[in-house]
Amino acid sequence: MAITLPDSRGLSDEVLQALRLRALHGIESGFSQADVARLLGVAGETVSRWWTAYTAGGLQALPQERTGRPVGTGRTLSDEQGAHLQLLLDTKSPSDLGIAAPVWNRRAVRDLILNEYGLRVPIRTVGEYLRRWGYTAKKPSRHARKQDPDEVREWLEQTYPAIEKLARAERATMFWCDETGTAADAYPGYGYAREGQRATIEVPDPHIRMNMVSGISNTGDVRFLTYSGTMTAERFITFLKQLLTTVPGTIFVIVDNLPAHAKDAVVAWVQQHEDRLAVFYLPRYSPELNPDEYLNNDLKGQVHDAGLPDTSKTLRSRIQRFMHKLLMLPKHVMSYFLHPKVNYCASG
Repeated sequence: MAITLPDSRGLSDEVLQALRLRALHGIESGFSQADVARLLGVAGETVSRWWTAYTAGGLQALPQERTGRPVGTGRTLSDEQGAHLQLLLDTKSPSDLGIAAPVWNRRAVRDLILNEYGLRVPIRTVGEYLRRWGYTAKKPSRHARKQDPDEVREWLEQTYPAIEKLARAERATMFWCDETGTAADAYPGYGYAREGQRATIEVPDPHIRMNMVSGISNTGDVRFLTYSGTMTAERFITFLKQLLTTVPGTIFVIVDNLPAHAKDAVVAWVQQHEDRLAVFYLPRYSPELNPDEYLNNDLKGQVHDAGLPDTSKTLRSRIQRFMHKLLMLPKHVMSYFLHPKVNYCASG
């Protein structure tokens, strides 16, 4: 990790004098002026000026005045304006403020500055402000626009705690379940190439795709079923049968609101097995509350590491290999529950 030295213009007179003496000592010890400047974090011209003055008149000839403009002068935005903009970035989305952008990127912040203060700031300068304020570029997390915050709050504060209490009373194993699909031509990673050239990858038939339904418990248990095509009530019942066959005792299944999960056939089948099985539904449009989503992300990030498959059979084999490996790694499975969005169900 690279260490960033503070701007010498912000240092006290005593610290600057110590830097001057160390610079002179370094040059006398055989270091080049460029090396000394780099190590002390000052301009090469400054070190040269110190050395020239010292060789001409000794220590008493060292310049004591400060050069360069004071830190903060010449900036387009005042500290008060910067603080106000940061408050908006932390509490509002671009659409909240009438800015046409999906996230707070440099262009959106540039437009925000123009809207708030009538100042036209270059994109590069916007990036410098963002770095100075402590913002870094990140891949945005997904948040459904149709999500009902009251429904989420009720789930976190009332519904799930009640389910958890009931599970303890019945000594039930809770499985968070979800479906995902993997395409043979999808590769989420990066590749290196010469500057100015694009990294390329040979992709197979884009219609090669395999799907999976899986379930995980916060104690590290994993169950899964791969299939082609869409999830149907019949396929979901097949997966529930697998759970009943391979997991002893009572089972609580938590799923999203996919239509196949709540079909009449599923409801009727679950009622027939209510002595051992219950199904509960997450708030609508809230995939981030399901820890199995983070297994899906893990799968998509690793299943093509050895290259893109060219047949459905190979793709299915890759998915199954990844999942069978997870069966032997309960602590890794438990780590999915440590994400801040789902640590509410990490124990229980």
